[in-house]
Amino acid sequence: MASGWFGKSDAARSRPPDIQVQIADREPKNFYLGSNDTGAAQRIDTAHSKTHVNTASLFDVGIFKDTLGPSLGLHSGMAVLAWAIARYTGRVEAKDWLWPSGQVVNAWWSAIGRQLYQGLTLSQTLHRLSWHERLVLTGVTLWGSRLFFRIASRSIKRGMDDPRYDEAKTEENFWNKSLFTTFIPEALFQMLISLPFTAPFRHEGAVLTGYHPAVQMIAVGMFSAGLTLETLADYQLDNFKAQGGRGIMREGVWSIVRNPNYLGDAFVHLSFILLLYGSDMLAPIELLGPLANYCFLRFFEGDKEKEAHQTRRYSASNPEKFVELEKFRKEKNAFWPAAKEFGNKWLWVVLGAGSVGIAVEEALRTLH
Repeated sequence: MASGWFGKSDAARSRPPDIQVQIADREPKNFYLGSNDTGAAQRIDTAHSKTHVNTASLFDVGIFKDTLGPSLGLHSGMAVLAWAIARYTGRVEAKDWLWPSGQVVNAWWSAIGRQLYQGLTLSQTLHRLSWHERLVLTGVTLWGSRLFFRIASRSIKRGMDDPRYDEAKTEENFWNKSLFTTFIPEALFQMLISLPFTAPFRHEGAVLTGYHPAVQMIAVGMFSAGLTLETLADYQLDNFKAQGGRGIMREGVWSIVRNPNYLGDAFVHLSFILLLYGSDMLAPIELLGPLANYCFLRFFEGDKEKEAHQTRRYSASNPEKFVELEKFRKEKNAFWPAAKEFGNKWLWVVLGAGSVGIAVEEALRTLH
């Protein structure tokens, strides 16, 4: 049978796109469990059964037992460890190292680690993953690895804590309170943000079905564009500083919005939801993932924290740079591009990178 976009068969592609709510057994149809008593490999065929359920059960407590609870335990445990390291070293930024690495660890444990722990081999575990699941796991690994390298290399080069945290550390009893006011709250966010790349491997709850190849293409394009935007933003900013730039970075992708790295991050996390929806794998509760990530970037840390820090720092120590910052704020949006940016060549560079991502993914899927 011929393969369609993202590995779906033509038969699957011809299904009506009507959205239904059903319980999806995400086990693959065929996998190997090893050898029988005579040493011959046993082939186990499992039925891909689906049972219709009422929409009232979408948020069944099972999601808390099989996904949210274990994720919270994992992220909280790592948060306590990061807090201990931060307190010992006096560098709050230990939590920043944990942000991408913790989510990648959770994704790999959910997709691979649990099966290895239960006795399957690595080959058997990988064979059980569908192409769509491999895309999700690959995507979060690329995102997390890039961000971890960025944070770690910048931290090592700086040799001291991120200046954003200096003011917070002057508060009375900061270190005793920070575990519960900073580190554990971020673990809660990570638990929610990681839902799109943990629940698909853990939760056998209700999913929205209906194959959507166009949505899958948009998802791959959005991920590619978002990752490119993040990468270019960091590279161009580093290059600007290396060349002695002293003002506000306003060139390259920084001419699109004031915080292009955060916008790219939002695109990456939204792409996981689109991919799951287009692949018959989206549980409604997983929508909390990109929503929590967006709220964290806009209203808790990220965009809000960065701009507040810039205002305090420049207004007190660099009036000229503060004036330039205020001008930049009037000209460019903080997060979402204004309509006029459709004439910005850098926006089209980013969108072009998304198109390249779609072509590369299709080529790899075809060769798979």
